[in-house]
Amino acid sequence: MKLNLGACDRREDGFLSVDIVPPADVIADLTKAWPWPDSSVAEVIAHDVFEHLPDKRHTMNELWRVLAPGAIATVTVPTLPGVGVCCDPTHVSLWSAGDFEYYEKGNYARERFRNSEYYAVKADFRIVDAKPSHYVNRFGETVTKWRFVLECLK
Repeated sequence: MKLNLGACDRREDGFLSVDIVPPADVIADLTKAWPWPDSSVAEVIAHDVFEHLPDKRHTMNELWRVLAPGAIATVTVPTLPGVGVCCDPTHVSLWSAGDFEYYEKGNYARERFRNSEYYAVKADFRIVDAKPSHYVNRFGETVTKWRFVLECLK
């Protein structure tokens, strides 16, 4: 199974579209437990959706939980500098490149807090690739996004 999270009407061949609103194939509220069994997903695309989810730990732990060992997730998020991160009134979390280090196996930031009850990070990923992109919107403002490719380690 391959999932295109936050897709709504943006289809990708071979992927189930998932969103909180129709016309997605699967209607799911990703702020709650994700409706797929452990290790059941072969690949995830999540373009411009994680910033709409309020709890980063929940999001990353659920992503890791549903992905099969070795599965790939491609995550794109708007970030600073750039207006895209703050303009949309439904953006409830801010992501930066550094955020993903907290979920990368072996990274100091992740390992330091892994067993902390407060941090509760279960996710083990390897950052395969990370690239920023920039474009100018129709008002002349720069929008910055990061695209991460993560491999699920279990």
